[in-house]
Amino acid sequence: MAFSFLKKNQTGSDETKSLPEVLPKHVAFIMDGNGRWAKKRGMPRKYGHREGAKTFHDITRYCRSIGIKNASFYVFSTENWKRPEEEIEAIMDLLWEYLNDCDEYLEQEVRMIFIGDKSRLPERIQNRMKELEEDSKKYDKMNLILAINYGGRDEIVYAARQLAEKAAKGELDPGEITEEMISDHLYTREIPDVDLMIRPSGELRLSNFLIWQCAYAEYYFTDVLWPDFARSELNKALNDFAGRGRRFGGI
Repeated sequence: MAFSFLKKNQTGSDETKSLPEVLPKHVAFIMDGNGRWAKKRGMPRKYGHREGAKTFHDITRYCRSIGIKNASFYVFSTENWKRPEEEIEAIMDLLWEYLNDCDEYLEQEVRMIFIGDKSRLPERIQNRMKELEEDSKKYDKMNLILAINYGGRDEIVYAARQLAEKAAKGELDPGEITEEMISDHLYTREIPDVDLMIRPSGELRLSNFLIWQCAYAEYYFTDVLWPDFARSELNKALNDFAGRGRRFGGI
């Protein structure tokens, strides 16, 4: 069953009244705290991931409804393979369920973009990701970027290898490589840099997520665990962002 873009039990637009006038063009989310949320309730970690997926669905719908043009989510990192096999299998099964219930995004003209090394993922997931990217490539209401088997350093290595191959073929002078060239060879080459990075759960680090793209991002940290990250929490982050001065090295 497809998820509605309207909030459950929503009676009006009260939740948007506290939004600032100017919103960031690109908001990135580190969906952290699922396991701890479950542990606090005496439940297995996979239960926390399922509850976190519900939060993900609601936050993506809300981003679309308020006009966030680019929303990135850290779904599964290159380091997450170190977790117990049972937990990895549960995450992959949950991801498969999600990928097969994405009609809502197509109906709402949301473009789906998957970043990371797809080659290590199960073949059925790889194929479904390609289908969704192809089916949604013409849409421009919002870019929904999902980082799966993704690592920021791995992405920079990926870009460096492409440039090195061009240099080896004589197509590029290494001395002429620019920041823009590197950006153009990243997974996110079509996406603007991150304006606001949000991390719940009380951790104060990027954990290798979009490290190039976050060079001038504003960071927002909260102790709220991801399954409890409601729309009102996102509103707080957006208002905090609106009150910051962004000079990008200038005065």
